[in-house]
Amino acid sequence: MAEKLYLEDYITIGVYFFVVFAVGLWSTFRPNKGNAKGYFLAGKNMHWIPIGASIYASNIGAPMFIGLAGTAAGSGIAVTIYEWHAVFFLILLGWVFLPVYIACGAYTIPEWVKKRFGGRRLRMYVSFLALIGYILFNISAEIYTGAIFLQQMLEWNIYLCVSIILGITAVYTTVGGLASVIYTDTLQAVVLIIGATILFFISIIKVGGYEAMEIKFMAAMSNETLYNRTFFKCGVPPADSLHIFRDAVTGDIPWTGALLGLSTLGLYTWDQDQIIVQRTLSARNMVHAKAGALLGAALKLTGFLLFVIPGMNSRILYKEEVACSDPDKCMEYCGNKSGCTNIAYPLMVLRLLPKGLRGLMLAALLAALMSSLTSILNSASSIMTLDIWNQFRKKASQAELMIVGRVTVLVLIGFSILWLPILQQTQGGRFWFYMQSVKSYLIPPLCMMFLLGLFWKRTTEQGVFWGLMLSIVVGVTRMVLDFVFLAPACGSNEVDSRPEIISKVDFLHFATLLALFATIAMVVISLFTQPRPKNKLHRLTWWTKDDEEEPELTDDEDDAVHISVHVKGEDPKSMQIQENEQTVPKEGGFHRFKILCKNWVCGIDEDAKQTKTAKELKELRKKMTSLEESSRWRQILNVTALVIGVFTVFLLGFFH
Repeated sequence: MAEKLYLEDYITIGVYFFVVFAVGLWSTFRPNKGNAKGYFLAGKNMHWIPIGASIYASNIGAPMFIGLAGTAAGSGIAVTIYEWHAVFFLILLGWVFLPVYIACGAYTIPEWVKKRFGGRRLRMYVSFLALIGYILFNISAEIYTGAIFLQQMLEWNIYLCVSIILGITAVYTTVGGLASVIYTDTLQAVVLIIGATILFFISIIKVGGYEAMEIKFMAAMSNETLYNRTFFKCGVPPADSLHIFRDAVTGDIPWTGALLGLSTLGLYTWDQDQIIVQRTLSARNMVHAKAGALLGAALKLTGFLLFVIPGMNSRILYKEEVACSDPDKCMEYCGNKSGCTNIAYPLMVLRLLPKGLRGLMLAALLAALMSSLTSILNSASSIMTLDIWNQFRKKASQAELMIVGRVTVLVLIGFSILWLPILQQTQGGRFWFYMQSVKSYLIPPLCMMFLLGLFWKRTTEQGVFWGLMLSIVVGVTRMVLDFVFLAPACGSNEVDSRPEIISKVDFLHFATLLALFATIAMVVISLFTQPRPKNKLHRLTWWTKDDEEEPELTDDEDDAVHISVHVKGEDPKSMQIQENEQTVPKEGGFHRFKILCKNWVCGIDEDAKQTKTAKELKELRKKMTSLEESSRWRQILNVTALVIGVFTVFLLGFFH
């Protein structure tokens, strides 16, 4: 199945990787990476354009090229709701959630959880679940979809390809921190958009325009389906292929699930997940944070043209392969009996693009894979370092924290490579729905925890914790049943023997029910447990985000890694903070060179000891937690957010 790549393609790929690697290394020499704030929040000095581009690039990974385009090839434009849904949640991030995160000075989302609810177990649970989620939803999805594409494009050993990609990604992620991730994401977003735009125009011209595409898509069936629709009925395009909102009972993306269940997934993904939130937390001020979120929202509107329409065009152009319905034929075409819609996008790249441009598009796809992996690895590193390791090593030095962050990335890289054989055995015909369904079984309770914690001050740690415990049992039970009882393959004579909770209840509907169950459990238990004192809620909820007072947290509830907020006493020694403990010894020769290399790799600043007075600490804290924005820019951002939101509503209404 692999097509030949020309010399021009390899040159394009080589130049691209050289530039990305150079940008990643360049960012490592920038200031503000020698401490936790610099490494994990890019020094809180990021501009809105890199933030918005990074939000887009970190989300638009290989699963979008494979899963989004593949789902569109299978059932039409309904999957667009996943892209356009994000617009509203990114606006909510900038205007509702982010002000609270910034006001309390949080580095990570689990840190806000700990400050808001107190105790240790809830933060640890959220942290570990986030790391597990990165493996189940993120890293596994990226590697699996990347493997599909590389197998179509190259005749190289798949382990070698993935190992090289992960290796390059790990180098500039571990060394450069969030700044490296954001700068390389910006570059990769540009390459991705250019490559995808070129392919969109070529494919839409090839099928004769948008109106011709609508007509031809409904007739795009393989010969097996065309001449035996009764037996191969799953190979027929759905009657509602050209509509976004579909029947609540029979639709593959029911409109009720899209509005309710998908909202819980969207709220978590865009407003509560460390991967996205961490980018906005790195902004130099609220104006840049909001503007970055809006840029990310605007870019998400392009998914319809860049992924959905090309996926549908691929079914029209290569219906025998992409729309195959005979399990034996599908196995021959793509090695998967359940269907070949996942190869819709790679086939177009291979067969439509001229040499040179084919290499550019491969570079764009690899860019998507790498940008998402860098985001995942950096966020996982942040959580492991600041939310887990620091809980057991309260007095860990900055050097130790930086090393732990880098080791975490390397460990995840190792697990990712080991996970590849398992992913190759996964049934990929329903990849997009598989990925979203797993999220539906785990994410909704976390979403409700954030909403209650943010807007209901009466929510207690006990209520949230035990609500999560009960909900995870329900969610995991459904997930296990989903993997045990598989749907009959297309064209088979098998009877659907799945329990009705699986066959009749769509995963988006289940997400709605699970969110409702979790909310009831958390509210009821909270009402029967002791509420959190008001003096511990300052700056931690929507209603208290503008409080002048800092929350009165105990040592166990605050973080030693962060800059101290309260400075007591007048002794100058008590009003100093040492950010780095290691210095470069004043020795010459090879020994000094080794120390300098170690400091660079571990992210330790050469200017080792830095102390700050109480006044400097307060000024730094004020900058990190400031919600100030000029009235002029506030009005501009509000109007822009309104325009983007209204335009998205119009699009949803037009394609309903």
